This record gives sequence, C-alpha cells and structure tokens, in this order.
Amino acid sequence: MAALLLIVSFCATVTWLARIYALRRNLMDHPGERRSHQVATPRGGGVAIVVSVLLAMAAGAVIWPPFSPSLGGFSLGLVLVAGIGWWDDHRPLSAFTRLAVHALAALLLASLVWHATADIAHSVLALLITLSLINIWNFMDGINGLAVTQACLVAAVFALILPAPFAFAALVVLAACVGFLPFNFPRAKIFLGDVGSGGLGYTLAGLLCLASVTTRTNWLVLLLPLTVFLVDAGLTLLLRIVTGEQWMQPHTQHLYQRWTKCGTSHAVVTCTYAVYTLFGITLALISREQPAGLAGGIAASWLLLSAVVWIFLRRRVGDQ
Repeated sequence: MAALLLIVSFCATVTWLARIYALRRNLMDHPGERRSHQVATPRGGGVAIVVSVLLAMAAGAVIWPPFSPSLGGFSLGLVLVAGIGWWDDHRPLSAFTRLAVHALAALLLASLVWHATADIAHSVLALLITLSLINIWNFMDGINGLAVTQACLVAAVFALILPAPFAFAALVVLAACVGFLPFNFPRAKIFLGDVGSGGLGYTLAGLLCLASVTTRTNWLVLLLPLTVFLVDAGLTLLLRIVTGEQWMQPHTQHLYQRWTKCGTSHAVVTCTYAVYTLFGITLALISREQPAGLAGGIAASWLLLSAVVWIFLRRRVGDQ
C-alpha cells in the first residue's frame, strides 16, 4: 500500500512539473473545429504516467530477477510508444512514422507472448490488439478525464483478474492514473498528449496480454472492460471508411465528441462511459468463472449489444 501511495504522489508531482514545462514551451492544444475543448490547455502531462510505470518496472526487475527480461522488453516497447508520442507533441510527425514505431512496440510485446506460449495465433492476436489499443486510446483522448478514467477502471479489473504477483503491475498503472486524474478531470489543467494516450494504450495492452498468458480467461472476456472504447473507436473508423472520409485525419465523429458538441458536459459524458464500463467489468468478473463456450457467448453478446447501443445513441445525438 505504501508503494502505491508513493506512485500516486510521484505521478502527481511529475504531472505538475510537466504542466510547468508545457506552459514554458508553449505546448498547448488550442480550441478548434476538430477539438472538443473551449480553452487552450497544456499537453504532454501523460509523461508522468509513463515515467511512473517505467520506474515501477525497474523496481520490479530488481525485486523479481526472473521477470527482468520480460519487464525489460515491455519497458522498451513503452519507451518507443511514449517517445514517439513525446516527439509528436513537440513536432507533429506523419501518421506513417508513428504507426511504424507503434508496430515495432507491438511486435516486442507479441514476442513476449510468443516466448510465454509458443502459440503463433496467440502472438498475432497480441500484436493486433496492442497496435489497436495504442491508437484507440489516442483517438478516445478528446475530452476531460475520459481516457484516464477508463484506464483506471481497466487497470482495476485486471488487478482482480491477474494472480499474484502479476496483479501488482495493474495496481501500478491504477496508482499512476489516480495521481494524474485530478489534473485532467473534471476540469483539465493538462492533457495526456500523445506521449500519455499512446503510452496508456500500450500499457493496458500489456496487462491484457499478461492476463492472457497467466490465466485461462477467454480473450473475449478480457476485452469486456474495454468494450466502450473498442466499439466507439471501431465503429466510428468503419463508418468513416465506408463513407469515403479521410479516416486518418483528426475529426470529431466519435460518439463522445458528438455528444459533447450537443452541449453535454465533459463530466457527464465521461461518467456515463465509466458507468457503462462498470457493467462490462461486472460481466467480465462473472464470465471468467464460466465454461469457455458460455463465457465467450456472454462476451460476444455484450459486444453486439454495445454496438446496437452505439448506433442508437449516435443517431440521437446526430439529430440534435
């Protein structure tokens, strides 16, 4: 408990320092047609979460030497994702450059899964999920608190699913997010930036992959806590591709963005997403104790229901 409180305090301190740095370097996100905020706000505060996690991984490697190669591989991938995000926060990069680095980091994580399982299908799935979550957390980091509260909830449920001592990794992520959250919600004093959103997506993918190799929980069940982000990001992307839009360009077409554009406060939207995720978490905790077939069926049904809810809500907010 003392270690977790130390992580919370450390992350809060680094976030405060990151805000001072961003203000001095004029690293600001300004309001615009493709943004959901109304006031110029510093960015890049997510570096505090990344640094907190990396230091915890270093400590873990010292405390549990047998795990040091895996912790080192994960940390290297996190440095790659966060590093390219930090660079992009300072000097915007091409989408291809970012994607190439993300793919390399995802390949590193997938190689750890391969080393643990020697299962090629499992490793390819880890690669695809990691690459997806890095970018999904970036896409969904558009209003106050949304990406961080979702990360808190996902980390919390993995802390319950993972066996000891692996659960401590999820608690580290949770503690780091808690240290950052007051600076980002309900009123944002600083944003995660690409360094933080990409880093969080990669970190959560790491927890998911860890759960997939240390437990017998169905993959679909492990995705249940991520449902609201997977559905909003996935269906929005699909819709943009189908309608011929420039899908790699910034936009405000996600459900959460359209909802806030209609006048709903960031706090209400963020809390609504959190409540929906709590239902998904409850189903995940119940389903993991069920036979594989039943668990997969429950998870698939929830994902399908979530897609229907998304379509209904998006049409409603689109009509307002």
